Amino acid sequence: MIVAGCDVGSLTSKAIIMDDGKMLNSVIIKSKARPWESADEVMKAALDGAGVSMKDVKYCVGTGYGRDKMTFINEAITEIACHGRGARWLLPTAMTVIDIGGQDCKAMRLDADGKMVRFMTNDKCASGTGRFLEVMARVLGIGLGELGEMSARARAPITMASACTVWAQADVIAHLNNKVPLEDIAAGVNNAMASRMAVLANSVGVERDVCMTGGVAKNDGVVTGLEKLLGVRIKRIRRSDPQMAGAIGAALFAQDRANGGSR
Repeated sequence: MIVAGCDVGSLTSKAIIMDDGKMLNSVIIKSKARPWESADEVMKAALDGAGVSMKDVKYCVGTGYGRDKMTFINEAITEIACHGRGARWLLPTAMTVIDIGGQDCKAMRLDADGKMVRFMTNDKCASGTGRFLEVMARVLGIGLGELGEMSARARAPITMASACTVWAQADVIAHLNNKVPLEDIAAGVNNAMASRMAVLANSVGVERDVCMTGGVAKNDGVVTGLEKLLGVRIKRIRRSDPQMAGAIGAALFAQDRANGGSR
């Protein structure tokens, strides 16, 4: 039975096609200004890659900030629920899930059955989100993906003077003008992100196993910094791209509904 999940975020949009719990195809694209356009484009790409059409999809669930703008879904479900469900599928032993999105971040604690016990979100400020890293990478004149790689080469990471993205940007510019090595600045940026996420994670109570989802999960600098602050090893997700967690959770809910599960 073919189902689909679509997750439209502020920076990226994701879609996945599944058949009886197996992934047929998944796609990630950069989000457009209009969320319905992002949803249409990423879903079309996912369907084309799977060799199926929307008529073949028994049920489709949408999530993310653009979920209410999707025209092709059967149901919209919150990001918290979908990310928790997707994380548990990606890492069956996960008890604590940390997700860093483009303009928000979340920490979730699950019980043994994968149900949500407690969660906290930060969606009022760019600090501690993917947008923060995007801004800092732009100021440094490097690609977003280079931030994590540079951390490993740092010798004397800087300490960010402010948690505010605007002031942190000024801080980075000052360090650049003082000819501080890019590696040390990048490591400081990643450590600042890890510090903010540690506060959020501790607020829900950290229980092993811990995993990270979202695009920032691919930034080793943030992940290792967070491990040091939390005092636990963060399990790396290998089953699929950790950025797909929300879309995967949406598809799993779609599978429940297609099999007659209640809303």
